[in-house]
Amino acid sequence: MVVLYGQARSRRDIAAHTGSLSQFAGVRLMTLGDGVERGVRLLEFRTGSGLRFTVLVDRAMDIADCEHDGRSVGWHSPSGFRHPGLHDYEGEGGLGWFRSFSGLLVTCGLDHILFMDEDAADHYVYAPRQSVKSSLHGRIGTIPARLTGYGERWDGDECWLWAEGTVQQSTVFGEDLHLIRRIEAKVGSDEIHLHDRVVNHGFYRTPHMYCYHINVGHPVLAEGSRYVAPIRDVVWASHAGDDYRRQGVGYRTMPAPQRNFHEQVWQHEMGADDAHHVPVALVNEAIGFGFEVETDKRQFPAMYEWQNLQQGHYALGIEPSTNHVFGKPFAKQRDELIWLEHGEERRYDSIFRILPDAAAVAASIARIEGICRQPDSDYPNPSGTFRPIVRE
Repeated sequence: MVVLYGQARSRRDIAAHTGSLSQFAGVRLMTLGDGVERGVRLLEFRTGSGLRFTVLVDRAMDIADCEHDGRSVGWHSPSGFRHPGLHDYEGEGGLGWFRSFSGLLVTCGLDHILFMDEDAADHYVYAPRQSVKSSLHGRIGTIPARLTGYGERWDGDECWLWAEGTVQQSTVFGEDLHLIRRIEAKVGSDEIHLHDRVVNHGFYRTPHMYCYHINVGHPVLAEGSRYVAPIRDVVWASHAGDDYRRQGVGYRTMPAPQRNFHEQVWQHEMGADDAHHVPVALVNEAIGFGFEVETDKRQFPAMYEWQNLQQGHYALGIEPSTNHVFGKPFAKQRDELIWLEHGEERRYDSIFRILPDAAAVAASIARIEGICRQPDSDYPNPSGTFRPIVRE
C-alpha cells in the first residue's frame, strides 16, 4: 500500500481521487534556463511524503536539490549546478573541479578519486600516452548521461518512481568505463535508493576508483548538530598533530559557520551490521531533523568525513569510498587498486534516508549505536592504522 497523508491507500483508491498520480507524486523532466545552469536537464522527484529532490541528467545523474517539507537537506555552493560545457577539467592545476561542485551528491571516479595524480599509462598500449593525468576527484561528475528511461512503476499496490541512465567516461587509447545508474524512490517514503554499476566496456585493463561526495547543509547542519556513525577507529585526520585542536572543531559536534575555517577531513573505520550495512547520519536534535546514508561495507570499505564549515560554504560531507584517503599511489603500493578487465563490473547500492522528526532521529541513533558506539571525545587520537582492503 501507498501511505499518503497518514493513510494507507490502494492503487485503485489513489486513481479514484485524481486524474493523475502527479497530483500527489511523480517524476518529470525539466531543463534549467538561466546563468551557468542554462541547458542542464534535470528530473524532479516528489514522493508525496514531503520529500522532493532533483537529478541532474547532464551531470552524471547526480542529486542536486533535496528537501523535505520545505526544509533543505542538500548543500548549494556558490558554484551552482554549472553546465558541463563550461567545465574545464584540467583548469587551475586540477582544482577546476570546485567550479562545478554543488548539490547533495557529487560522484567521484571512475578511474581516479581524491587529489591530483599522474600515473603511468602503459596498460593502454599506446606509446604517445606515457601517463594519465587526473585532476581532483576524477572526470565522471561533469559528464552528461544518456537518459534511458524514467517514470513510475506499480508493484501491486506499491508504486516506485524511477530513472535510469548511462554515463560514459571514454576516450581513444584509454579508459572506456560506463556508469549505469538507477535511482528509485517509493511513493509515500522518505528514502532515495541508488543503484550503480560501473562496467569496463573497453578491452584495456583499466583501474577503477569510486567515491560519493554527499554534502549536507543547513538546517540539518547547524550549531550543535552531531555526526553519528558506528566508528570503530578514527584512522586519520588531515589536521592531526600540532593543529589538531587549533580550530576548536572535532569530528563529532558541529559549530555555527566559522570565519576563515580551513577544511578538515577525517577517515573512520566503520563497523557494519550483520547484512554489511553501514549507516552514517548527521542529526540536528534541536529541531528533530536529520539525514542518514546507508552503504554496504563490502562495496565501500572506507569512509571519510569532510568538514567545510566556512561562512558561505557551510557543509558536512559523508564520503563512502572504495579506497583509503591517500588515493591511487597508496592503493597501488598496497595492491588494493581495483582493476577491471573487459566486461567486468562493480556494483554499489546505497540508501539516502531523510529523518523527518525526533522519533526518526532517535531510531537512527539507536540503530547506529547498536552496531558500534563511536568515540565520546570530539578529538580522539587518530590511530594511523589503515586496515587491508579485501575485495569480495
